[in-house]
Amino acid sequence: MAATHDVVTMGRVGVDIYPQQIGVGLEDVESFGKFLGGSPTNVAVAAARYGRSAAVITKTGADPFGTFVRNALRGYGVDDSLVGTSEGLPTPVTFCEIFPPDDFPLYFYRFPKAPDLDIRPEELDLEAIRSAAVFWVTVTGLCQEPSRSATLAALEARGKRGITVLDLDYRPMFWDSPQDAREWVRLALPHVTVAVGNREECEVAVGVHDTPAEAAQALRAAGVSLAVVKKGPKGVLALDDTGQVEVPPAPVKVVNGLGAGDAFGGALVHGLLAGWDTERIMRFANAAGAHVAGELACSDAMPTEAEVERKLQEATDAA
Repeated sequence: MAATHDVVTMGRVGVDIYPQQIGVGLEDVESFGKFLGGSPTNVAVAAARYGRSAAVITKTGADPFGTFVRNALRGYGVDDSLVGTSEGLPTPVTFCEIFPPDDFPLYFYRFPKAPDLDIRPEELDLEAIRSAAVFWVTVTGLCQEPSRSATLAALEARGKRGITVLDLDYRPMFWDSPQDAREWVRLALPHVTVAVGNREECEVAVGVHDTPAEAAQALRAAGVSLAVVKKGPKGVLALDDTGQVEVPPAPVKVVNGLGAGDAFGGALVHGLLAGWDTERIMRFANAAGAHVAGELACSDAMPTEAEVERKLQEATDAA
């Protein structure tokens, strides 16, 4: 089946409201910037930066922020034709505080319910899901109904075609407990070929926390072909049929670390589609994450391939 998109992502979308004053609490912030947000949405934006055709399956409210989301997606070259509307539910906004280098509290305003958790199985474009070269879903999409059933239905319809990615983006505020999340993640893992997350997210997914290597092995045992464990300031570990790869982090003066994981994800998609070897993909994705960590915004800061290559060269020169 010919792919209609290089990548289709599914899940969270919203508006990120970021302070323009760094190192102060929200109570003392005087001005903010407004940006497109939501992890799978940012991954699609990041992939589009590399020239990949991308679309997002999600929903917004019938409000001005919903209009902003659609306009922003089109502005980034991302297909918004799979974005639906939930009447009566507001488009989510997310505030953050910025305390570099490693403290970025998030405040989610997703009440009474986020429209992206109102995606229903019968609303899915299964043809777009089956035909995409890469299909990307997230653990957040499993946290509530009807999104949970929609996410599992999408994965079942996908049938492990091509590259199917589960982003282990565990957010404690969206779940009753880690054990509750693990129950649903275990249902999703057999349907995916790639799982990616940090050490804590991997522990939630498979209950293994001793070492990144053991977490990767547990993910592989659950059925994925490529397990990626992000180790923060210690780099990243990946395990696939060719063996284990560990690469160091790319140096960066952190401004806002919130978008680094999404930049990593978009670069991972690009490298997988390009057919690069695992080590090259991990180095490229690390550098893409470092680039965005050095910027204030997430979506606006997603790099081009040339910018990532420059970051890689900086890392080589600093070594």
